[in-house]
Amino acid sequence: MKKSEMAEFRILLESLRSRLRGDVRHLTSEALGSGRQDLDGASKSPTHLAELGSDTFEQDFALSLVENDQETLKAIDEALQRIEDGTYGTCEKCQEDGKTPARSIIRKTRLRAIPFARNCIHCESQLERFQ
Repeated sequence: MKKSEMAEFRILLESLRSRLRGDVRHLTSEALGSGRQDLDGASKSPTHLAELGSDTFEQDFALSLVENDQETLKAIDEALQRIEDGTYGTCEKCQEDGKTPARSIIRKTRLRAIPFARNCIHCESQLERFQ
């Protein structure tokens, strides 16, 4: 991959990482209660059991989104490290299987859609099939 293309993907990854970090901070503060007071400083905690159940569900849902975003952030950091190492855009599964370098390239269209992708479409579909 050319240096200009690597720079394009680095910018894409860093932009995505920045946006996700903001999302994680916002979701975490909402889920853990820092936004649970009204303008008077009074608590907005639910007093009815049904409201408490809804509030708990929303909190769990927000925390699961945070967990997913944190996994994506880790994948982005790993992709940025692969750019540094010069292995970005190479399918990890193909490399493990000893396939030729020409077959182990992740297409740029896939990387533009999922810039932190580790595997080519063929290998990823094989991995998902066996999970």
